[in-house]
Amino acid sequence: MKAIAVIPARLASTRLPRKMLREIAGQTLLARVYQGVRACSLLADVIVATDSEEIMQLCRQNGWHAQMTSTAHRSGTERVHEISKSVAADVYLNVQGDEPMTRAEHISALLDLMKGATIKVGTLRTPAAAEDIPNPNAVKVVTDAAGRALYFSRATIPYDRDGSNPRYFKHLGFYAYRKEALDRFCALPESSLERSERLEQLRFLENGISIHVAETPYDTIGVDTEEDLRRVERTLRDR
Repeated sequence: MKAIAVIPARLASTRLPRKMLREIAGQTLLARVYQGVRACSLLADVIVATDSEEIMQLCRQNGWHAQMTSTAHRSGTERVHEISKSVAADVYLNVQGDEPMTRAEHISALLDLMKGATIKVGTLRTPAAAEDIPNPNAVKVVTDAAGRALYFSRATIPYDRDGSNPRYFKHLGFYAYRKEALDRFCALPESSLERSERLEQLRFLENGISIHVAETPYDTIGVDTEEDLRRVERTLRDR
């Protein structure tokens, strides 16, 4: 199975400007993500997909494989789709560029999941920490008995009506797709649930495309704010 990982890297982020080039403990956010992905020996290639010449220059300086992509893309998935048109693979991984705690085990877990020939889309979950359960910035996921996602939400799902203390799982920003699933996603309009939750993966579910979910014990901290940067730095320092 030939698998390539794509790291969408946009410079014009809204909540944390220029976050891909911000430093965390002496390394840029993008460098930490790239190195975490590259640590997995199972990948045929790792490609940074960007619309920024400044990010391209950083990639050239470090010898990272990178490609310029359209400035019109609305999501990282669309950037991955553009790469898939020129780079052939059996599986394309989308590793969001704001995941500086990415490690080889995340990539391996996704690739192991995608060995199932009928699986078109895969992603990861991890047991939710207590503080993440009510946090709308930590996306929760519930799955069926076969490990397929039933729903993703910023709300606390499942709702614990009678105090039965269900297990909660946090969704992590790692995806794997086969080409046909990427093509279908990008041909579909934005869905109503996707628009409501601001979660693009709901477009798959609303259109009957199953997302299979693998579990990992390795949590991450996605970087969207200045405080997220500080949290990552504290976590790395305390390891």
